[in-house]
Amino acid sequence: MKKYFPVFITLVLCAFQACKPKQNIVYMSNNNFEQEVSQAQYVGLHIQEGDQLQILVSAFDDIAVRPFNINTMSKTGDAGSQSSSGNTGIAPSEYIVNSNGTIIFPVLGSVYCKGMTKKQLQEDLESRLKRYLTDPLVIVTLTNFNFSVLGEVKSPGQKTSTNERLNLFQALALAGDTTYDGNKTNVKLIRYSDEAGKDEVVSLDLSEASIVNSPYYYLQQNDILYIEPDRNKQVGVNTNSKVDQWIKYGGVGLGLLTLIFSLTRK
Repeated sequence: MKKYFPVFITLVLCAFQACKPKQNIVYMSNNNFEQEVSQAQYVGLHIQEGDQLQILVSAFDDIAVRPFNINTMSKTGDAGSQSSSGNTGIAPSEYIVNSNGTIIFPVLGSVYCKGMTKKQLQEDLESRLKRYLTDPLVIVTLTNFNFSVLGEVKSPGQKTSTNERLNLFQALALAGDTTYDGNKTNVKLIRYSDEAGKDEVVSLDLSEASIVNSPYYYLQQNDILYIEPDRNKQVGVNTNSKVDQWIKYGGVGLGLLTLIFSLTRK
């Protein structure tokens, strides 16, 4: 039987290679999943140049609040439509953050908001408005939360989310999830940095539960995710994948036939 040992080893190795599990396909596979997720924190979106904001100012005095909403500025002084319902029916006003990082707000003029979270802008506006209104309430909404997902996903392209608290996995879900050939251990995220004045690229390992502690776990508007192909896909770019499979499984079959032929000749 010793002379058949090399053939047997070859057969075993071929079978092992054919049945070897594919790597880099499992999300958050480490053992600290519950602990890691419990530490996740959301700090909010940071307002950027070109963002479209909807802002609604309300207060108990319907007449006094009109000058601070673009949609009701023209009704200022019109006592005939006075209501005590606290601005019922007023639509939010649209603002675009200009290249200086500011919005032009009624009465208040230029308000710098670039880099702020929505909550910070809300508090800033409410503080300014207290000079004119009693207990003003400001609601800020971002209407153009866009991001892009490229590479090994089922539906690449630019996406728009109605959910501002969007994490990496939700973003991938909107792109149909990664393909079978996507490498989850080396996902690239491209994000513009105001401090650096340019786009920065970071590598993220989605196979680790600790990803939820990353400052990049929650997306910012205009982020770009790139899921690169795994090594098998990269190697197979210039070859026919079906031929590769036939060669792999054909090797197993050939080894088996060789072993059977050798045994029958004994």
